[in-house]
Amino acid sequence: WGGLEVPLGGRVGKQSCCFRVKNVLVKLMINLLICFSSQTFDKILIANRGEIACRVIKTCKKMGIQTVAVHSDVDSSAVHVKMADEAVCVGSAPTSKSYLNMDAIMDAIRVTGAQAVHPGYGFLSENKDFAKRLAAEGVTFIGPDTHAILAMGDKIESKLIAKAAKVNTIPGFDGVVKTAEEAVKIAQDIGYPVMIKASAGGGGKGMRIAWNDEETREGFRFSSQEAESSFGDDRLLIEKYIDNPRHIEIQVLADKHGNALWLNERECSIQRRNQKVVEEAPSTFLDQDTRQAMGEQAVQLAKAVQYSSAGTVEFLVDSKKNFYFLEMNTRLQVEHPITECITGLDLVEQMIRVAKGYRLQHKQEDIPINGWAIESRIYAEDPYKSFGLPSIGRLSEYQEPLNLKNVSVRVDSGIEEGSDISIYYDPMISKLVTYGATRGEALARMEDALDNYVIRGVTHNISLLREIITHPRFISGDISTNFLPEVYPDGFKGHQLEAGKRRELLASAAALYVTVQLRSQKVLSPTPVERSHWELCVQLGEGCYAVEVVKSGNVYNVEVDGGTVEVSGQWNLASPLLPLSINGTQRMLQVNANTYTHNLGFFGVLSKLAAQLNSYMPEKVPEDTSSILRSPMPGTVVAMSVKPGDTVAEGQEICVIEAMKMQNSLTAVKQAKVKSVQCKPGETVGEGDLLVELE
Repeated sequence: WGGLEVPLGGRVGKQSCCFRVKNVLVKLMINLLICFSSQTFDKILIANRGEIACRVIKTCKKMGIQTVAVHSDVDSSAVHVKMADEAVCVGSAPTSKSYLNMDAIMDAIRVTGAQAVHPGYGFLSENKDFAKRLAAEGVTFIGPDTHAILAMGDKIESKLIAKAAKVNTIPGFDGVVKTAEEAVKIAQDIGYPVMIKASAGGGGKGMRIAWNDEETREGFRFSSQEAESSFGDDRLLIEKYIDNPRHIEIQVLADKHGNALWLNERECSIQRRNQKVVEEAPSTFLDQDTRQAMGEQAVQLAKAVQYSSAGTVEFLVDSKKNFYFLEMNTRLQVEHPITECITGLDLVEQMIRVAKGYRLQHKQEDIPINGWAIESRIYAEDPYKSFGLPSIGRLSEYQEPLNLKNVSVRVDSGIEEGSDISIYYDPMISKLVTYGATRGEALARMEDALDNYVIRGVTHNISLLREIITHPRFISGDISTNFLPEVYPDGFKGHQLEAGKRRELLASAAALYVTVQLRSQKVLSPTPVERSHWELCVQLGEGCYAVEVVKSGNVYNVEVDGGTVEVSGQWNLASPLLPLSINGTQRMLQVNANTYTHNLGFFGVLSKLAAQLNSYMPEKVPEDTSSILRSPMPGTVVAMSVKPGDTVAEGQEICVIEAMKMQNSLTAVKQAKVKSVQCKPGETVGEGDLLVELE
């Protein structure tokens, strides 16, 4: 028989991201009997929000477990709230008053009678005090025991334990750094560059790379502030920064009976600001010997702290395949879906079973690498600003790419059309996962999925993601954590069109414009004038290109940019996605009101007369940004370092803006005197708002 397709969590397309189980029928039936006979909990509260809350709820429903959602007041209509059987408001929008509000969450547990809590990731997922409070009331924490959270959640302690467990570690200072000047001395002793990072937490928050004394002082300040804001713990450590490494992590799974497995690796080297953007499993870099060595060390560490649940041991790997322990995340990892794809295990289900006290169902030899999976994190961010500064707004149109033919696509999301992306929470929209028998197949499917993903109302990073997965270096596997700054040293500028692709884009825009005009004529005029020839001007970037269009049925022949292009299609103008055939090649065009978008750029179309008249319009004079400071993103003013009358030097910090739990220092671009200050700490500002004027 052909095997069984096992769909995993998240929204899935016609062919779900799956693991093709090939085994004898007897073993399959035994596993099914074990699954159905294993009673766990009647009701679980999910102490989280967004896509991870939805992900946990899906598995709970599959297991017949009732669910309770918690939410802030602004999340009252969120998808995870609608999905759950019950929902309880735990406070106002700021995380400290809602999703980090332990008292309110404990009250929700008592009111609903939840027997267990799944924390997801972030928020309280690695908070030992929360786990202790749950244990004190007889509520099961679906995660490791408190001693493991304490040991691994503290990066200083975890490093000492790792050394004792004979796990390779990075050279550094094995203690808490108390002051900025102490940080400078330690950094000098270790030798630059160094990594300053929060002892608690993870997710790239509270981390800074320092190459000199001044950057160490600045990094100490920002890292401690971010750590306090995100985790309620401002302790820092310093270690040697391994330049140009790969970030590869091992998924572990352990029970309360001393059994532990490593579930292969995930390659997480594509990052910005120490946060992952694209992940894949397995890694193109590891050979079986290195994979096994890393897996065995990860299990050694898990057993050293009597770990029980799903967890992730992160390593930095250099060009010679030497690997060093980075940290252990004692929770479900954001990128867990790609491990599920290549192993066939539902990690949330495994966590729930382990929390109830069951033994692991599998042995190490049962864990395969079956196929290849890639995950792209879809963020509400502007990729043209530092590879992604947060964007907020309402999703006016939202369509996930779940209906692609013969493509295994999974989308883990917690939003829908009409949802708001606010400054209070992480800007992630979804996790887009594609699966294939080979890496090439998974990459091709990811390209199709990104092209067919419709998001309107917020700026998003799909253009950057598509550029990454189609870049020759990424395709060849030549990557490191420095991939983005090396490939785009001046920042991401969008796709650079070659002549042939530009011609295709211009032609498709002109053909679409003509189609829209013909539809309008049919509506507005009872006897429309028949036309088959148009002279137009297509604007792309700063250029304006003359175009001639000849229509024959559903086919357009377009003379543009020194060549002829044939464009045809069904021209369904009601759909935001328009599949076209351009010179016989299938392309996907996205239609957004009067602006047409393609994965290669944005463009507009004018008639020949309109283009001529447009040339007489006065040009907008660019604003002189040397004398003003505007907010590059929506956020909250954390600190204002100047006042009217102060003189600032070039590069001096003026203020700090916090957006979605990340702090950003804004500096002066020249030496000048402060003329006025338009905001104060605690105030919320929008993108482009005036903050400070200089003389």
